[in-house]
Parts: sequence; structure tokens; C-alpha cells
Amino acid sequence: MGRAFEFRKERKMKRWGHMARTFTKIGKEITIAVKQGGPDVTGNPRLRALMAEARTEQMPKENIERAIKKATESKQGDFKELVYEGYGPFGIAYLVETATDNSTRTVANVRSYFTKCGGTLGTSGSVSFMFDHKCVFRIKEKEGVDLEELELELIDYGVDELFEDVEQTKDGGEFKVVVIYGDYQSYGSIQKYIEDNGFELVSGGFERIPTTELKDVTPEQRATLDKLTGLLEDDEDVTNVYSTLKPAEE
Repeated sequence: MGRAFEFRKERKMKRWGHMARTFTKIGKEITIAVKQGGPDVTGNPRLRALMAEARTEQMPKENIERAIKKATESKQGDFKELVYEGYGPFGIAYLVETATDNSTRTVANVRSYFTKCGGTLGTSGSVSFMFDHKCVFRIKEKEGVDLEELELELIDYGVDELFEDVEQTKDGGEFKVVVIYGDYQSYGSIQKYIEDNGFELVSGGFERIPTTELKDVTPEQRATLDKLTGLLEDDEDVTNVYSTLKPAEE
């Protein structure tokens, strides 16, 4: 298994740690998807994937409707997806994805977190070259499907890695999923294959996979870096935080 599997394993347990943050993140992404592609799920593949994810995360129907309404009301400000790059202390690169209706507020907050922890906010392109931008889908495992054959077939659609994983339900149960990573530009073709071939889509989105060697640090240094990561992740405008920090050993 490749780098995407190892990266996902490290991020998996802290993925959207609190329910409120999960709903806020999905709500913003739904608003952006509707702004970009309209409210009709038939012609908006990104919205279809987000609706599937909202169902999986048991997001209340009224939250979904509110996010769609926000996108269609002209008086509402637009959410924009902005990416910030910088270095935390000890030479660790950070890439921070945000969805905001006030970029002045967001950049000020992100800069303050870096400064507070001894890091610096960089310019566009300063660390993004250290990450591959990938599309990622989670589908429910289907009985009778050979994963090796599926991976070989999906190569023609832009997929470069596929593996099994186990997801937790809100009530403590488990279900098996297949995680599919592909080229960023192949999002639409991969989603179409998934839907055309009867797979149940759990979620579809994008992730940044580090391409450089991940850096190890001392426990004391990791505590400072964890503080920076926590400040960033707790900001309501931040949707994802990526870094070149080597995962802590379990």
C-alpha cells in the first residue's frame, strides 16, 4: 500500500473530531457546490457526493436545506475556498484549506496561530509543491467484487491507489469501505464510474498527500506543533490542515 494509505491512517481518527465541526464543514462545502454547479443534484456531481456524505454523517435535513438556501439567496455573502501556506516551528510545512466569507478575518486568524506557535505564514507556492492534490472517494464494499480487478479497471479513469478500510458509525458499529485515490482532474470520471456501476457512494472530495519525506520531532517539539494544528483545526473557517510532520508512533 502506498503513501495515501499511510497518510489516511494517520488522519483517520481525528477526522472532523466533533459533530458540530463536521456539519459546519459539510454545510459550507454544500453551499460552495451549489454556487458553482447549481442546486440540481442531477447535473452537479460534487453536490451528489456531498449529499451522500451528509447522509453518512447523519447530518440533519434542516442543516442541508439551510446550506442550499444560503447559496441561492443573493443577499448572502459568497463562501470562497482559499489555501494558506506556511511553516510551523522546527521546519514543518503546513498547508491550510479554508472556506470563508471574510478572507480578511481568516488570514488574520491563520497568521496569528502561526505567530503564536513560533511559525510563519508564507506566500502562495511556498509549500504547496510538497503535496499532491488528489481526489478521494469512499464507497461501500460490494460483495463479489475483486479489488485487484477493480483497481486495474479504474486505472483508465485516473485512479492510482485503492485499498480497503473500516469506518465507524455514530452508534459504534462498523462497515467496510473501499478508499479510492486518483488524479485531481479525474474527479468527474471516477465518480461517474462509481455511480454507473452501482457502487454506494459514501463520500467524495479532495485531499493533499505529502510527497516529501515526513519529518520526525522530539516529544516536546511535537507538543508545540500539536498546539498549532489544534488552533488551526478549531477555527470555524478552516476545513483541512495538512503538514509534513511524521505521524506519532502508536
